[in-house]
Amino acid sequence: MTPGKSKHSSSNRLRSVIGGSIGNLVEWYDWYAYSAFSIYFAQVFFPKSNQTAQLLNTAGIFAVGFLMRPIGGYVFGSIADRKGRKTAMTLSVLLMSMGSLLIAILPGYNSIGVFAPALLLTARLMQGLSVGGEYGTSATYLSEVATSERRGFYSSFQYVTLIGGQLIALGLQLLLQRFFLNAQQLQDWGWRIPFVIGAILSLTALYLRRSLKETDAFENKEHAVKKRESSVKELLKHPRSIAIVIGLTLGGTLAFYTYTTYMQKFLINTVHLTKDQSTLLTFCSLLIFALLQPAFGALSDKIGRKPLLIGFGISGTLATVPLLTTLSNTTSLWGAFALLMAALIIVSGYTSINAIVKAELFPVEVRALGVGLPYSLTVALFGGTAEYLALWAKDLGHETYYYWYVTICIFVSLIVYFKMSDTKYTSLIDA
Repeated sequence: MTPGKSKHSSSNRLRSVIGGSIGNLVEWYDWYAYSAFSIYFAQVFFPKSNQTAQLLNTAGIFAVGFLMRPIGGYVFGSIADRKGRKTAMTLSVLLMSMGSLLIAILPGYNSIGVFAPALLLTARLMQGLSVGGEYGTSATYLSEVATSERRGFYSSFQYVTLIGGQLIALGLQLLLQRFFLNAQQLQDWGWRIPFVIGAILSLTALYLRRSLKETDAFENKEHAVKKRESSVKELLKHPRSIAIVIGLTLGGTLAFYTYTTYMQKFLINTVHLTKDQSTLLTFCSLLIFALLQPAFGALSDKIGRKPLLIGFGISGTLATVPLLTTLSNTTSLWGAFALLMAALIIVSGYTSINAIVKAELFPVEVRALGVGLPYSLTVALFGGTAEYLALWAKDLGHETYYYWYVTICIFVSLIVYFKMSDTKYTSLIDA
C-alpha cells in the first residue's frame, strides 16, 4: 500500500492514534497510581518507622518493578514484531489490569505480616512487565500509523498520554483529598480506590484495543517477519542503533522521573510543602507539561529531531544543579511552580520526540523489540532507581549528590546527541 492510500488515511488514522493513545494512558495511570498514593499506603505494608524509611521501602518496590520492564520489552516486543502491534498492546493492558486489581484487594502488614509486601511486590512485577511491553509496542504503532511529515507530532501523544496517566492519578488524589476523604481515611482504606478504578479502566482499554487495525508497515512485511531468525539475534544486527537508544535514553529518562514521579515526594520531604500542596503543584505543572509535547513534536517535524535533543542536553547539563538547589530552598509556592516548569520545559526536548527517534532507527521486522528492549533496560537502571537514589542521598544527608548524578547522566546523553544523525532525515520507517 502506498502512503496516503492506506487503511490509516484521514479519519482511520486519527481513530488509530486515539485508540492506541487511550490504551497507553490507562496503562500509565495504573503505573503512576502506585507512586502517587504511596505517601498514604507506605505504612500499611511496612512496619512503622520514620517517613523517609517508609518511602524508601515503597520506592524500592517501585524500582524492582522496573526490573521487569526489560523482560516486558523483550516479550511484548517479540510478540509485536511476530504477531502484530495490536496483539501485543492488547495483552499488555490485560496484564496491567490484573496487577492493579491485586493491589486493590491486598491486606496490610498488620493482617498477613511479611506476605503483604511480598504480594505488593508480585503485583508491581506484573505491572512492570506490562509497562515494559507497552512503550515499545505503542511507540512503534503510533510511528507506523502517522504520515511521514507529521510523525513527530503524532508520536508525541505517547508522552501526552503517559503524562496524562499521571495527571489522572494525581487528579483523583486531589479530589479524594479535598472533597471526599480526610487524611486518616486515605491512609486506612482510601488509597485502594485508584487501584480499583485502574483495574476497571484497563478492561475498558482492552476492549478499545481489540478494535484497532494493524499497521500497514507490519502487514506489508508480515511474511518476512515470520521467517526471520530469533528476535534477539535479529536485533543484534543493529548494534549502533541499540547503543543510540541506550545513550539518548540515559539522561532523558533520569530527568523525566526526577521532575515527575519523584518530584511529589521531593516537594514534601525536602521543600516541606503539605501533601495537598505537593499534589496540586505537581498536577498543574504536569498538565502544562503534557500540553507542551505536541508543540515540541510538531517543531521536530519542521527543524528535525536533533536540535531538540541537543537543546535538552545542553540546558539539562547546565541547569539541573541550580534548579534543584534553588527549589530545595524556596519558600514560595509560586516560586516552586516556576522552577518546576522551567525544568519540565527543558525535559520536553527529550520527552516529546524520544519515541519517534527510536522507532526511526530500526527496520519494521525488529522495530518494536529494538525500541522496547534497550529502552526498558536503560529505564530500569536509571529511571527506576531515580527515586530510590534520591531518597537514599537525602537519608545520608548529602542530597546534592543526586543533583550532580542527574547532571552527569544528561551530559553523557548530550555526547550521544551530538554524534548521532538526525533520524528525521534517515528514518527507516518508510524503508
